[in-house]
Amino acid sequence: MEKLHEECGVFGIYTPEDSDVATSTYYGLFALQHRGQESCGIVVNEDGIFRSYKEVGIVNDVFTAERLNKLGTGKMALGHVRYGTSGTDGRLNAQPVVVNHIKGHMAIANNGCLVNSYELREELELQGSIFISGSDAEIISHVIIKERLNSQSVEEAISKAMNKLKGAYSIVVMSPSKLIAARDENGFHPLCYGILEDGGYVIASETCALDSVGADFVRDIEPGEIVVITKDGVKSVKDHCKQVEPHICIFEYIYFARPDSVIDGISVHQARVKAGECLAQEHPVEADVVIGVPDSGLDAAIGYSRESGIPYGIGFIKNKYIGRTFIAPGQKTREDKVRIKLNTVAETVRGKRVVLIDDSIVRGTTCARIVKLLRDSGATEVHLRSSAPPFVNPCYYGTDIGSRDVLIACNHTLEEITKIIGVDSLGYLSVDSIPKLIGKTEKCGYCDACFTNNYPTEIPGERVKRRYEQKISEKCKR
Repeated sequence: MEKLHEECGVFGIYTPEDSDVATSTYYGLFALQHRGQESCGIVVNEDGIFRSYKEVGIVNDVFTAERLNKLGTGKMALGHVRYGTSGTDGRLNAQPVVVNHIKGHMAIANNGCLVNSYELREELELQGSIFISGSDAEIISHVIIKERLNSQSVEEAISKAMNKLKGAYSIVVMSPSKLIAARDENGFHPLCYGILEDGGYVIASETCALDSVGADFVRDIEPGEIVVITKDGVKSVKDHCKQVEPHICIFEYIYFARPDSVIDGISVHQARVKAGECLAQEHPVEADVVIGVPDSGLDAAIGYSRESGIPYGIGFIKNKYIGRTFIAPGQKTREDKVRIKLNTVAETVRGKRVVLIDDSIVRGTTCARIVKLLRDSGATEVHLRSSAPPFVNPCYYGTDIGSRDVLIACNHTLEEITKIIGVDSLGYLSVDSIPKLIGKTEKCGYCDACFTNNYPTEIPGERVKRRYEQKISEKCKR
């Protein structure tokens, strides 16, 4: 794990008349590509007939013009992009999940991780359920279908299912006649919807995906809310709202989301600039230039430069045709990509004292290679600043922050990390500065358990995440 594994991205569209919803979903997923680059999928709904395709790969490789044409037209479509993890079958775990049950068809796409996935799966298997993947989306689909047998509507079944789902999920569900979105009561991951010129609606993980299809942002879906879109318009079900304080994943603002997105009313770009300003106040240093590690370190570098008065410079050129390094499963693949992903702008750093802003430090090995690039290009000093606090705890809600034994901050002192990475000084954003990034309010609290150990929900009894995930993996192989 050189860097963090990404969240997933979900997208759904509903139009009043049959249209090319497959292509619109393609554009939406393309805008969400940063949230997952291992696999993707689209399901088109034409009068209750579902046509789907999903495969390993990025959106523009998987969905050629020919493939999109085969999906045809319809009034609804659902799409998903997924991140990769080592040891999983990308094809089997690709989403959306499409199921046929006694009351009809259903497709579901999910972003997040349940903390009770193992227990739910075991309970369902003992009742005769059969699984073909290891995804939480498949578990959620089984729970919803079970509740659907005794419910008057799909949304009622989803509401009942939410009583059993523990942890993080932002789901979009498509039935033959409805497009439904639901966000867990903590609101760990973003979910919003917008309206199209023709009166259609779009649901997406981030506002940037609404922009990509020309939809006007309406609002964020509230934590615990179910939004139902039909030919009659939009209906909101808030039975699960305000049960707990909201806890949006703070790393959405620090790293995951696109900087042009707005999440729960807060600009991702501005949050990152504020992180850089806080870093400059907490860890000042005499230097000649401030540079950021593309892409999510750039906004924080701008903030550091503004606050410190040290000029901002372009220190790296990123190969735009390479995906995020850490998303590729397997250490060898990640290392190969790092070699061609970044190149220094030597004129910016040669003979200068450099402040290097990165979004986070997980194991430190990628940082060490980047620092070496700067040294080789003539930087006389390199002062590393992280716009996230030290990671000291695993995440169970969808971010692949692993067990403590792989986190550099858990195994080394600040001085040791400084030497390992090869920098002249090192500074992390303080935990106390996190509220300044988003302005904590009743509407927008946040989860920072990976920094503080303050988990907002119960977490698996197996506290070592690696062992917990191994337990789930072994369950999936039965």
